[in-house]
Amino acid sequence: MAQKRDYYEVLGVSKTASEDEIKKAYRQIAIKYHPDRNPGDKQAEEKFKEAAEAYNVLHDPQKRQQYDQFGFDGPMGGAGGFGGFGGASMNMDDIFSMFGDIFGGHGFGGFRSSGRPQQQRGSDLRLKVRLTLQEVNKGVTKKFKLRKDIACTHCHGSGAENGSGSDTCPTCHGSGIITHTTQSIFGMMQTQGVCPTCHGQGQVIKNKCHECGGTGVVKGEEVVEINIPAGVAEGMVVNVPGKGNAGPNNGISGDIQVFIEEEPNDTFVRDGNDIIYNLLLDFPTAALGGEVEIPTIEGSKLKVKIDNGTQPGKTLRLRGKGLPAVPGYGSGRGDLVVNISVYVPKTLSRDEKQTLEKLKASDNFKGDKQTKDSIFNRFKNYFN
Repeated sequence: MAQKRDYYEVLGVSKTASEDEIKKAYRQIAIKYHPDRNPGDKQAEEKFKEAAEAYNVLHDPQKRQQYDQFGFDGPMGGAGGFGGFGGASMNMDDIFSMFGDIFGGHGFGGFRSSGRPQQQRGSDLRLKVRLTLQEVNKGVTKKFKLRKDIACTHCHGSGAENGSGSDTCPTCHGSGIITHTTQSIFGMMQTQGVCPTCHGQGQVIKNKCHECGGTGVVKGEEVVEINIPAGVAEGMVVNVPGKGNAGPNNGISGDIQVFIEEEPNDTFVRDGNDIIYNLLLDFPTAALGGEVEIPTIEGSKLKVKIDNGTQPGKTLRLRGKGLPAVPGYGSGRGDLVVNISVYVPKTLSRDEKQTLEKLKASDNFKGDKQTKDSIFNRFKNYFN
């Protein structure tokens, strides 16, 4: 399979191109490689589809942002929401349906919008879900009880009363589209659009269902299970295809877009796929060394060796103990990063004070020049 070209390269625009520039570039390419202008030319058809796929992503601010950040493996794409911006699923009907945005709602002069009746698509639903760090680590299945459009049970989604069926639309004669011919300075121009009588279906119902009024959908409730993959992050969107509002007259169901939010964690701080743990050592352990237990995201404990003479600000990195990468976007796991601080008590007993006074007089507790320079440079780099 040939490697996909960058979407900006396909449309011949820069990454800073405005929406109007993107639209104009796509319009020119769509006209140049339109199948009606290039009958039987498979190469032209592929370029036509390639441009449509690029436009489908770049004209949508949310998809464009995801593409700019993640490329083809962005979390907005794929069948489960995380497989990339797939163009293979776009057929000619999908492409022609975009022409309303580009050519004013009617296709464009001399070209067809589609040769077949259109299925109506249900609208998308949007949800927010708050996840704990433990749920992000393992992935989770969430159940939602949604108020949405569902297929009418009385007519089984057809919109026809008692199976009365439908007739060929008298306006478009079953094609689902109508053609307008107008005179312009360039001569006679033809534009095509969705038939207003049958809404692109090519059929009109003889006797409308008394429950849904002929739409085939009613308001109802449905419990939907949504699988959230491991590794997702705040601001990502999981797309769940076919679980949104039902399409009119047994049309195509919309999608559910699940927006990810994260709950703060009392123990860890997330940094990408790494998680950070702040370890507070007592002074004797920092000076003498020893062994301490570190919590993990799974809930278990890890024993970690502390070297004698460990200084505040030292960092330990436990490889592969962080969060997993989102499936289809990277691989492996991040690290558990341990930042070490040393606890200094605010109050001391008389014996403790006497002991520290004796230690204070020792040259060993005054710090050598190398240690002092290391601390100075650490703070200098921090404030610079």
